[in-house]
Amino acid sequence: MRRLASLFAAVLLLAGCGAGGPYRDTSVPISSAAAFDPERYTGLWYEIARFPVPFQSGCVVATARYGALSDGRLSVVNTCRDGSPDGAVRQIQGDARVTGPGRLSVGFTTVPLVRAPYWVLWVDEGYRTAVVGVPSGRAGWILNRSPHIPADRLRAALEVLEFNGYDVEKLIYSAQAPRARSAR
Repeated sequence: MRRLASLFAAVLLLAGCGAGGPYRDTSVPISSAAAFDPERYTGLWYEIARFPVPFQSGCVVATARYGALSDGRLSVVNTCRDGSPDGAVRQIQGDARVTGPGRLSVGFTTVPLVRAPYWVLWVDEGYRTAVVGVPSGRAGWILNRSPHIPADRLRAALEVLEFNGYDVEKLIYSAQAPRARSAR
């Protein structure tokens, strides 16, 4: 039963790129970060804001940890604490393959044959803040290396989303980013 629940969660995770939104005007061209460096992207990222997607339903605090693998792929561990009284933790593991500048194809071990596009739309020069989206516009995230994001980088991240056709009014902010709401 636990394996079935894990498989269901992974399917929702990948299908979520097609089940929410869309949160962006797909007639607006979307572009990924041309100078993206996968090695600098490794490490822990805190979710600051996201567009609502089914696979993160109930998440109040989420992180993503990327690591370098010997074959050039990145390991991916997504963790979420839900809003239940006990703050249960959900986790899923997988990998990301670089498919172009700032473009990754992400898959998870519980659904090995399904991969989803994951585009890094912008990352600041210090690799402290990143904006991620998908061409369909059905998902998107603002990530930061710490749980609290400075207002200037949040404003920049929101501008990147808007430039790529996203409706930032539909973002939901993580419980770990209480200052984020006052950045605009």
